[in-house]
Amino acid sequence: MTNLTQEDFSFHPPMPQWSKIIREAEKIIGYPTSFMNLRWLLSDEFANLAVQLRKIVGSNHPILKTAKTLLNNQHNNLQPWGLIILLLSKATNESTHSVQNTTLVEHQRMLAELTEMIRTGHYIHRGLLNIPVEERDKTTDTSMFANKIAILIGDYLLVTANGMLARLKNQDLSYLISTALRDLSEGEFFGPRDCQNLPLPGKPSDGNSINFKISNDTAPLNNSNVLGSPKEEWMIRTLYNGGTLFGRGCEGAVLLAGKSAAEQKQAYLFGCHLCLAWQAASELQKFSSTSKEPVSLVSAPFLFAINENPELYDMVKDVHKIPSLDFEDIKAKVAETNAIERTKLLYSDNASKAIRYINMFGNNESVDAIKRFIET
Repeated sequence: MTNLTQEDFSFHPPMPQWSKIIREAEKIIGYPTSFMNLRWLLSDEFANLAVQLRKIVGSNHPILKTAKTLLNNQHNNLQPWGLIILLLSKATNESTHSVQNTTLVEHQRMLAELTEMIRTGHYIHRGLLNIPVEERDKTTDTSMFANKIAILIGDYLLVTANGMLARLKNQDLSYLISTALRDLSEGEFFGPRDCQNLPLPGKPSDGNSINFKISNDTAPLNNSNVLGSPKEEWMIRTLYNGGTLFGRGCEGAVLLAGKSAAEQKQAYLFGCHLCLAWQAASELQKFSSTSKEPVSLVSAPFLFAINENPELYDMVKDVHKIPSLDFEDIKAKVAETNAIERTKLLYSDNASKAIRYINMFGNNESVDAIKRFIET
């Protein structure tokens, strides 16, 4: 098991339409962003680590599924963070061909790339198997070795991303990205966990929760009293799981362009709400699928469902029963509540907010391309 379900990283929009939108967006940028990460994928260091993956082929370790997702599905199902950041950059830049503008474009490209690398490195780090000391023997050697490879690959990506950030020599940008790294780390300690470090939902509350609002303040997220309040708990978890990183990436692109603090705030809020909308869409797909794969117990549909039907919470509060859960039965019970409709509203609300914020960056082909991503 791994402490991420697939929807935490990707979702599956209509393939022909999605691929067309990506191709059109890449024409605006001027190059295929699917090649943005070739430099680190084909580096000697990464190649040496990839060779080690051969030794665990045939095992059921999550790192193999992660590697397949990263290498095979760039255009098919990954949320195109880097491409969105580049489109936003183009929307805010002056249409000149000066040396200064060429340098700016290169710096924004590096920002988009390092943001993707941080997300990928964090995702790989989270795809580890927790093997208790007392259960370690020769039968677990392969899994232990795979854990080491996953840690090394994740470390390589994070260190490389930090090196790229340092080369940009912008203290304000470094500070923004560091706050996102803090959020990624704090998210690993938020809320209850099972024996595999899978996040578990908070106990449904009696309504005494805070009215959480997204702010571009760089202070830590205010997560007090949100556990058990479905909408707020879901928002905090999604922001911890990369939402603020994407938001800071968008904010950083506008900062590099020399725009005002107000425009930087708009970019951050746009990124956060787009990430929330994509997450809600992903979870809706997961719960409407006929697949027997596990669904996230901290997804919006499940959090809404246990708030309406506390008996569902009783099914999952015992961490020792998690591996034997019947997820088909869970999907059926969730479908009996209004959780799916509430999640659809959650998607619509965040998608409309993302469109409202991106519209503040003018009427141009880059903004139009971003809106097509949202509306798809």
